[in-house]
Amino acid sequence: MKKNRSEVMLLVLIYILCMALFTNLAILKDPIDKNAIYIGLLICVVISVAYLIIRKFDPDGDRFILLFSSLLVTIGIAMLYRLDPSVGKKQLIWFIAGIAIFIVVVRLFPSFKSFSKFKVLYFIGVIAFMPMAMVIGTEQLGAKNWVFIGGFGFQPSEFGKICLILYLAATLKDYSKASDHAFKTLIKPAFAVGFSLIFLVLQKDLGSALIFFGIAVTMLYIATSKKKYVFASLGLFGAGSVVAYKLFAHVRRRVLIWKNPWEYANDQGYQLVQGFYAISSGGMFGSGLGQGHPTLVPVPTTDFIFAAICEELGMVFGIGVMIIYFLLFYRAIRTAFVSDDSFSQLAGVGFSTMIVCQVLVIIGGVFAVIPLTGIALPLVSYGGTSMVTTFLALGILQKISEEG
Repeated sequence: MKKNRSEVMLLVLIYILCMALFTNLAILKDPIDKNAIYIGLLICVVISVAYLIIRKFDPDGDRFILLFSSLLVTIGIAMLYRLDPSVGKKQLIWFIAGIAIFIVVVRLFPSFKSFSKFKVLYFIGVIAFMPMAMVIGTEQLGAKNWVFIGGFGFQPSEFGKICLILYLAATLKDYSKASDHAFKTLIKPAFAVGFSLIFLVLQKDLGSALIFFGIAVTMLYIATSKKKYVFASLGLFGAGSVVAYKLFAHVRRRVLIWKNPWEYANDQGYQLVQGFYAISSGGMFGSGLGQGHPTLVPVPTTDFIFAAICEELGMVFGIGVMIIYFLLFYRAIRTAFVSDDSFSQLAGVGFSTMIVCQVLVIIGGVFAVIPLTGIALPLVSYGGTSMVTTFLALGILQKISEEG
């Protein structure tokens, strides 16, 4: 009963925040922008329908995964609509598609434990998706990680990431049973990870490479409990980073900008420095939604949406967003602990790590804690591929929580 009360309170909070944000956006225009009100109401309806379906057909599952992710999406769509109404409307469509995928995974998929037998299929997915952008991709903003077919564009590495997590979970689940030749069981997973990282570096997609590595090392340690493998992986990653720094000019450029962004403030470091200005001008409580100048920061709808949020809604609100991510990660990783199936446990760890690594990499880049990488802030930044794959991962986590 207490759990249901907490869910209802959180749901009401989402409704209040959603309508407050979109009502604010509506009254900024003269005459009032009725579309903003309609979008806010539609978001509330979509979240309500999804929540009722999950509550009715998945009574034992973790419904906070849906609620925390919906809260982040609400903030994201509101900020995107403020930056560019057309982008906000597109993101709403992707949100509806993501919610539909979430529900399909939870309601129509058979037991998730049975998916461990498709190990070969996941491996084929990794081999197919990871080099795809290198072969037929288009370079955008310095990275060749997009593929356009007709008028539709997507990032193959996002789907490759899902396949890699499922492949690692299906392979590493048998590690403890193979005590006589345990090391040999790591050769194929190591190849899949190395294969993915090589093509990500060649595509200049450094952010994704860092995320893939974080996922792989976390799953490796959970499966084996051996620190020597983790240190060996870190050593190899460090050596690879040095080689990439020596071979690729774009890697050296990112590191130089990170070390001293002010020296390059008028050219390569312009985006990072403008992000600093935006965050500092917002202060603790922000300039007010619609009252700042977030469009002065290049690519504010994707790479630097967190800077836009901090400028107009304040650092306090920005910290609140990070807390919501932490709570989502907590509910996601919790699914691994409640499951008694090793494949489900490893998949739960992998997908939870995927989300938290992505958050840490992009926010760390915005604050120059690490070199800047052009990736999307999950559920908040604009991006159809990211929205769909994230909700696919969340749907799997929801499924695991149900079966636990």
